[in-house]
Amino acid sequence: MKIIISSLGLFFGLLGFQTLFPNSINYLETYNASEGFIGIQDQPNRKDLLLMLDYGIYYEFIPLEEYGKTDCITLELDQIECNIDYVLVLSTNAGLWRYIIGDTIRFTQTKPYRFIISGRTKQYINAFGEELMVHNAEQAMQQACKLSNCEVIDFTAAPMHLKDENHAYHEWLIEFRIMPKDINHFTYQLDNALKSINSDYEAKRYNNMILKMPVVHIAKHKLFFIWMKL
Repeated sequence: MKIIISSLGLFFGLLGFQTLFPNSINYLETYNASEGFIGIQDQPNRKDLLLMLDYGIYYEFIPLEEYGKTDCITLELDQIECNIDYVLVLSTNAGLWRYIIGDTIRFTQTKPYRFIISGRTKQYINAFGEELMVHNAEQAMQQACKLSNCEVIDFTAAPMHLKDENHAYHEWLIEFRIMPKDINHFTYQLDNALKSINSDYEAKRYNNMILKMPVVHIAKHKLFFIWMKL
């Protein structure tokens, strides 16, 4: 089964706002849903969020590597560790009971509790132990775009499994708003960015041991929009 990473373009929409208003707006992130208000970026100079502890939510956390097991480990807030991806489980005073919201978070600090949203339970690639989360993909894409003078609207990626004597690789489908002048240069920058962000990906790419250079396909205009409309 292929596990797919995808982005809905919201991240790159924010880049558009930053282009229009480079100096006059503070961009503060909030993490809220119909299930409850979970976090807020309370400090403009930090990208992590402050966990809301007094909003009627009881939090539990499943380590991502345990998710899907019959008797998976579930941790309480005082048991969490930093730099580990957890599946978020919510119980609320409105009657919600042990609901898995579908997001994964990673704590950056415990006093007070601060975290980043690291992805979704279905939005990651770990076919070969590379543990590539969606936030890794977004960060790498941003770096590759900056170094290649291009702009991305949307993308998706999936692993291509081992076949015969060939190595595996990641295959990317990307819709560009501004095309890179050299797609091979862009692919090289994307691969390098992924290696610098994710040590597990870098280990699998070392000397092409398991993963070869990623393959990038250019999507036609509005391909993702048309697909979602269908």
